[in-house]
Amino acid sequence: MECLKREGVEVVFGYPGGQILPTFDALYEYKGFKFILTRHEQGAAHAADGYARVTGKTGVCLATSGPGATNLVTGIANAFMDSIPMVAITGQVPTSLIGNDAFQEADITGITRPITKHNYLVKDVKDLARIVREAFYIASSGRPGPVLIDLPKDVQVAQTEFIWPDEPKLRSYNPRYTGHPGQIKRAAKMIMESKKPILYVGGGVITSGASAELLALAQKIGAPVTWTLMGIGGFPSLHKQSLGMLGMHGTAYANHSIMDADLIIAVGARFDDRVTGRLDMFAPNAKVIHIDIDPSSISKNVKVHIPIVGDARQVIVELMSGIKSKPEIGDWLGHVEALKKKYPMGYKDKNKILPQYVIQQIDEVTSGEAIICTEVGQNQMWAAQWYNYTRPRTFISSGGLGTMGFGFPAAIGAKLGSPEKIVFNVAGDGSIQMNIQELATCVENKINVKVAILNNGCLGMVRQWQELFYKRRYSHTPITSPDFVRLAESYGAVGIRVKKKEEVKPALQRAIETDNTVFIDFLIEEEENVFPMVPAGEAINNILGGLA
Repeated sequence: MECLKREGVEVVFGYPGGQILPTFDALYEYKGFKFILTRHEQGAAHAADGYARVTGKTGVCLATSGPGATNLVTGIANAFMDSIPMVAITGQVPTSLIGNDAFQEADITGITRPITKHNYLVKDVKDLARIVREAFYIASSGRPGPVLIDLPKDVQVAQTEFIWPDEPKLRSYNPRYTGHPGQIKRAAKMIMESKKPILYVGGGVITSGASAELLALAQKIGAPVTWTLMGIGGFPSLHKQSLGMLGMHGTAYANHSIMDADLIIAVGARFDDRVTGRLDMFAPNAKVIHIDIDPSSISKNVKVHIPIVGDARQVIVELMSGIKSKPEIGDWLGHVEALKKKYPMGYKDKNKILPQYVIQQIDEVTSGEAIICTEVGQNQMWAAQWYNYTRPRTFISSGGLGTMGFGFPAAIGAKLGSPEKIVFNVAGDGSIQMNIQELATCVENKINVKVAILNNGCLGMVRQWQELFYKRRYSHTPITSPDFVRLAESYGAVGIRVKKKEEVKPALQRAIETDNTVFIDFLIEEEENVFPMVPAGEAINNILGGLA
């Protein structure tokens, strides 16, 4: 408890069990931080993740050994893929029983080794303070990520003198924050000589707090800006140089623009497959400057001409000082504007409840100031496409792992991290049921999140693929859902059902005004699809659909 206090921990999410009982006993009268009892360990991990994304602080979750620890695995993997700082603490059987297949024993350090930045099995209580200190440092520094501490029961009850290390000392771990001066100079020269530069930004911009610096760089060089799913909010979406998200479900004009560019300035992004599409056809005429704090991400997928290892914010500042003149880009921005007019985002108004319209109404009633969490699938893409994000840390979504069931518990963490904000979770009727038990967590702790369920009676994104590529053979994608209104009410929350377009805005306004968790069940079109869409394995300018 003292270690967590000294690390500035404000909230811990978790679930008790036999092998973590001594720690929970210490929690009984401890008032140093708030403990939130979730209804599933996966919910605890996702809530810690959501808290970390909104605050920039390290999220903390706590579980017992065996199944308690393995229930954290999806949440840990999710944080690892999206570079989210998290410390997961798990109970373990006594050290004398480790390896004996004791009751509720699992080798959680072995299981999580591929999905953590580092993990620890504490064998001596004298090491505990040092390990906690190191765990928080590793989780939050460099490229952030989850760290696991496995705590055997006998170590939990052992006694030692408390000695707090002044600072962690790790000889083999020294993240680089400043860019190499020679590489900075080369990159500045390449930018000044470019004719069609484009800024391609990812979650690293948000992690490093580089949004203001990114805006200044974009304005200085006149480059349009596009972003990944994780980069949403890093650049204001309503800015005239904004291209929106690119990739599989990005804007057509972002995809065409990056294919036409002669220079890509990648900042805190990793060129994942959802962005690049077919690699051998990605941006064939562009040179690449890649700024990333993780050297292993550079040239992993796309050949890079000038790599710069360092913190996004610091490198942008260093780069700005080296750019002495604006590149002669001619009518490059005019070309980009023409692409926006040629390939506009839109959808056909069918006078029914369309998911795009619901998201636009959420944007309107919250004045674009809400924190939007999402599940995964069509609901996630609609939320990414149709809400106008103007600030970082306002779009909370599972990017790399694509975890159904992430959004609702993440919204709990987000609300606790930013209680003054309206928090909406945009969900599908399939994904919301993955962790729907966290309704109890919300009601018990008065964590008043609003859940917009885009209910189309199916697993929407998989059904969309079946429609487009599997001859409408809807194999196990139509689903039967409960009555979400009555279900919400049974937990003590509020439920609203919306069947008509004209009911959408009043329902959202009522939800915001209600001092409780609210489930809004929007009965949307069953076969409404997410467009634009690039088929898997195709070049990103080979785009299906314009208007949904």
